[in-house]
Amino acid sequence: MKIADIDLGERPVMLAPMEDVTDRSFRLICKEQGASMVYTEFVSADALVRDIPSTTRKLAIDPNERPTAIQIYGREVGPMVDAAKIVEAASPDIIDINFGCPVKKVAGKGAGAGMLRDIPKMLEITRAVVDAVNLPVTVKTRLGWDHESKIIVTLAEQLQDCGIKALTVHGRTRSQMYNGSADWEMIARVKENPRLTIPVIGNGDITTPELARDAFTRYGVDGVMVGRASIGAPWIFSDIRRCIDGTSGESVGINEKFNLLRRQIHESVDRIDEYRGILHIRRHLAASPLFKGIFNFRPLRIEMLRASNLEDLLAILDRVEEIVLKNQPEA
Repeated sequence: MKIADIDLGERPVMLAPMEDVTDRSFRLICKEQGASMVYTEFVSADALVRDIPSTTRKLAIDPNERPTAIQIYGREVGPMVDAAKIVEAASPDIIDINFGCPVKKVAGKGAGAGMLRDIPKMLEITRAVVDAVNLPVTVKTRLGWDHESKIIVTLAEQLQDCGIKALTVHGRTRSQMYNGSADWEMIARVKENPRLTIPVIGNGDITTPELARDAFTRYGVDGVMVGRASIGAPWIFSDIRRCIDGTSGESVGINEKFNLLRRQIHESVDRIDEYRGILHIRRHLAASPLFKGIFNFRPLRIEMLRASNLEDLLAILDRVEEIVLKNQPEA
């Protein structure tokens, strides 16, 4: 699969853009684990134009994580064009436009998935951004605003006509938020449209390697995007890659998984500071499947998520690792 001249190989699997999740450290780890392309946290066009430090910091890319897409969102043409030019100067491989974020503070103000209620404005923004930069521009969006307005098949053509080089479709409407099941049949309809020639990337409910493989074989998408299932489990990309490619390499071991979490903790603290770095990493620890199934784990889990300094947190993680290893079945 290619996006413009960027070759992502056969059946690529991407790390989805997620606010407060896909920082530079996490992106690099996911890339090392087999992600074909990674996306930054989404970037507010208005904040970028105003040069807000917490926003401009999101533009930093490690050379080893490439190819990387920086995703922007906004509701007005001017700021989106200006933001796209600022992003282009940061030299990502791709500029992605977010027309899919469903949260109220974004969609409720007309940006993100809110644009699904104003298609002319969405197309105007897309066309203007494509015309303003020399980098490939892609779009991520949803099926429609609600069940009564699943417009994605027609919308995909319209976005292609604006000049985008790939389209990612999350298989839910905005009204669904993240509830219910992603509609992959609808994503397949987008891909089957003979008038659509750009790559189609499917997104939604890819939680296992087998579901990623089936997205290619059953629904025919060009690429797959993994989001929430990667939080606290960046090794999912390694597992997916082996499943899709049919290789028999060793799965990531328990020790390595815990070491990846330790690395995230250290890098989060180094990037921010001890207190806020630990706060940031708690989302990954809370979501990690490493801790599922541990008998009577709740008190230790609470202790882990309440730890406020690096020494205590790492000590707790060491204790948890010992418990997990003791409960591993013998080979």
